[in-house]
Amino acid sequence: MQNILITGGTGLVGTKLIELLLLKEYSVTVITRNINPINRNPAVKYALWDIEKDFIDIAAIQEADFIIHLAGSGVVEKKWTKAYKNEIVDSRIKSSDLIVNSLKKITHKVKAIISSSAIGWYGADSKSSYAFKETDLNENSFLGNTCRDWEESITEASQLGIRICKLRTGIVLSNKGGALAEFIKPINYGIAAILGNGNQMVSWIHIEDLCRLFIYTIENDQLEGSFNAVAPRPVSNKTLTLTLATVLRRNFFIPIHVPIFLLKIIMGERSIEVLKSTTVSCDKIKELGFTFYYPSIEPALKDLFSTKL
Repeated sequence: MQNILITGGTGLVGTKLIELLLLKEYSVTVITRNINPINRNPAVKYALWDIEKDFIDIAAIQEADFIIHLAGSGVVEKKWTKAYKNEIVDSRIKSSDLIVNSLKKITHKVKAIISSSAIGWYGADSKSSYAFKETDLNENSFLGNTCRDWEESITEASQLGIRICKLRTGIVLSNKGGALAEFIKPINYGIAAILGNGNQMVSWIHIEDLCRLFIYTIENDQLEGSFNAVAPRPVSNKTLTLTLATVLRRNFFIPIHVPIFLLKIIMGERSIEVLKSTTVSCDKIKELGFTFYYPSIEPALKDLFSTKL
């Protein structure tokens, strides 16, 4: 039984990923700042780390065959003050540095590190019918540079002979929270809130496909480098919103466009990301054999909210 060490294992993606790993009979260790006995999964081991104090449970690393690195403060949850921007960056870079520096100091058996990244790497669409590929340079912006530094910080482990995969994740669709929770709030009141003109493209992925992709990169040792973790068929914000409203309320809703100026007032600098059109290609991972269960938006949403149909 191979052991998977997961950072960020108590979050949205980590919780689902652990569920799938246990079904495949992997041993799982979650490394966390706080071991809460109420929320502990009896099938999972837990270990402590403290990024600010540069502390990590060395025994947990020594037991690991693979590391899945998901840790990082949320990007859209809070306003981008200077302090929170620093937290977004530090939670990613410092955690990667702690992992890599610890591996340098000890004897271990880690074969690969699979690190989360994000399509914030890319800028806004500028060419008609073009989808960003992994070879495209990062955008010179806060998120673009954060993703670049994030990926570089974990790539340093490749100097230790460890295989590194980085999954540039799109908008994760889940019925347990995340981005869809914000879409659903107005829909519950019969309003489909389309952001701006709604034409901006959203590169998304069903949470089960994302977790399957993490496992796929573990189990296929020829995979290395960066991969876009997005579904094959991106959709506009308008299509996503109206499809979700139809799945949840059939025809009992009113579409309303939320003006750009209002989004800027409410969200501040973060509004750049919800209004940005980013079309991202998943051709690289598909050509390497990965099959998506949910390539299209309507079946994906129906799967997530089937109990409400």
